Amino acid sequence: MRPFIALSTAAQLAAHLREEILRGALRDELPGYRLLAGRMAVNHKTMREALRLLEEDGFLVPQGSGRRCRIRLPQGNAPTGFRVTILPFEEEDRRVAYHRDILDRLDRAGHAVAFADKSLADLDFNVRRLARFVRKHPTDAWVVVAGSRAVLEWFAEQPVPVFALAGRSAGLPVAGATIRKSIVMTEAIRRLVELGHRRVVMLVREDRRKPTPGGQEQDFLDALESHGIRTGSYNLPDWKDTIDGFHHCLGSLFSRTPPTAMMIDEAPLFVAAEHFLAQRGLSAPKDVSLICSDPNLCFNWCRPAISHTSWEPRPLVARVVRWAENVARGRDDRRNTSIKAEFVEGGTIGPAPV
Repeated sequence: MRPFIALSTAAQLAAHLREEILRGALRDELPGYRLLAGRMAVNHKTMREALRLLEEDGFLVPQGSGRRCRIRLPQGNAPTGFRVTILPFEEEDRRVAYHRDILDRLDRAGHAVAFADKSLADLDFNVRRLARFVRKHPTDAWVVVAGSRAVLEWFAEQPVPVFALAGRSAGLPVAGATIRKSIVMTEAIRRLVELGHRRVVMLVREDRRKPTPGGQEQDFLDALESHGIRTGSYNLPDWKDTIDGFHHCLGSLFSRTPPTAMMIDEAPLFVAAEHFLAQRGLSAPKDVSLICSDPNLCFNWCRPAISHTSWEPRPLVARVVRWAENVARGRDDRRNTSIKAEFVEGGTIGPAPV
């Protein structure tokens, strides 16, 4: 019987990172140790010790103070697996449940899959910075989360296959999956109009407004127009895509002609808007009706229930996995799939205040 050797946490971590390097999930340069420690939920000292062990084994080559270590495979070893890199919209996307499902499903399918070190937000949605980043991070395929039109146009011109996970990919020669919200917009606006609302505002990120309104935003404006409500910048206001910019926009809206109903994209923005209203003694649905155009698990715990858009993520996850399997086999898969969404009327909408 071989002797039992109890490994320290750092040694176990080093073994895990070694396996990730050998199968190709980590290549070229290792992310900074603080970033790695945060993602793997270990303290910085443990991560530094694990990296020291990898350096002793010859898997890492230091490149000087403040610079990332270069990954070096032992002689005779080649990375295995088809490399798929997920480029998130922002850091929080790493914790979205169905994004984690995609990561897990691709991993179980034998692909070397990982989130990119940076998000589109980290790159300021700047195509030049994106191009430099992509050149330094070679991969066999990209999954881009909620890419802007400019970002996806750039990816469409590159030789590496790309999958647009949501985002503004309509008409581009790339594979993708979008959430079909046109019916939701029609139903939500019809219900709000029935309740007497005329001042209805949608708050979305800049990439959804520019250079022209995206699909769901145009559906929102068209639905208002169909009920005789003339639309303009009031209904789809422009704001600087920052926390301060968002709150400045809310302050402007409620300082003059406050909306009686708001549709807000993304759960974090929805929560921020609710908090803003609460600080001013306003609540939904008494003072303003609120709808979130995305689902979130925390909504299940809310009373009254949050009015929101919902869809089943499993077909979306399955589509990404099928695409990866196809492009890994050399097939040209550029099919675009749409996932049907539905309007869930909760307790945050009610009659327009008199």
